[in-house]
Amino acid sequence: MSEHYFTARPASPGETRTLDVVLRGRPVQVRTAPGVFSGDRLDIGTRVLLDAVPDPAPTGTLVDLGCGWGPVTLAMAAASPGARVVAVDVNERARDLTARNAAALGLGNVVVAAPEEAEALVAGGIDELWSNPPIRIGKEALHALLRTWLGRLAPAGCARLVVSKNLGADSLQRWVETELGMPTERLSSSKGFRVLDVRRP
Repeated sequence: MSEHYFTARPASPGETRTLDVVLRGRPVQVRTAPGVFSGDRLDIGTRVLLDAVPDPAPTGTLVDLGCGWGPVTLAMAAASPGARVVAVDVNERARDLTARNAAALGLGNVVVAAPEEAEALVAGGIDELWSNPPIRIGKEALHALLRTWLGRLAPAGCARLVVSKNLGADSLQRWVETELGMPTERLSSSKGFRVLDVRRP
C-alpha cells in the first residue's frame, strides 16, 4: 500500500536531505525527507500562496495548518517575529522537520504541534491561518478539518487557503460561503491554483 503524507507515522526511510529554496524572496536552506508532503521541493501551490498573500499579522497567533517540512511556517515566522506561529501537522516527521528548520533559521517564535495539542494553543482565537490544505484526504474529512479550524478564527481573523482549480477550488469556495457562512474572496489565480481569503461573518 502506498504511503500518504497525511500518515501519522511514515514507515518510509527518514534520511533527510538539504534543499535550497526561496520563501517570499528570502533564500534559505532547509532539511526535508521522504514521507512528508512535497518532500523533494517547494510545491507549486505553496509557492503560489506565499507569492500571493500580504505579510501576516505582526502580532497574535498565526497558524500553518498542514505544515509539512515548514515552508509556510518559516515564511510567516520570518515576516512576523512578534507573532507566535503554530505549525500543525498529523505527520510526526513533518513536525520534527519544521521544528528543526525553524531552529536552524533562528525563528524562536514557532511552536510545533499535533492537531490535538494545537487546540489549547489557539484557544484565544487565530488571527491568521495559512494553509495548502490536504485535499486528497477526501471531501468529508477536508470539510470536517476546515469546519474545525476556520471556526477557530478570531473575530477579526482571516484564513488564506491555496487550492488547485482542478481539485475543486471553486466548489470549495462555494461550500465555505454557503455551509460555513464565511465571506470568501479569491485573492489570486495562478498556475492552476486559487488563493482564497476567508473571513469571519
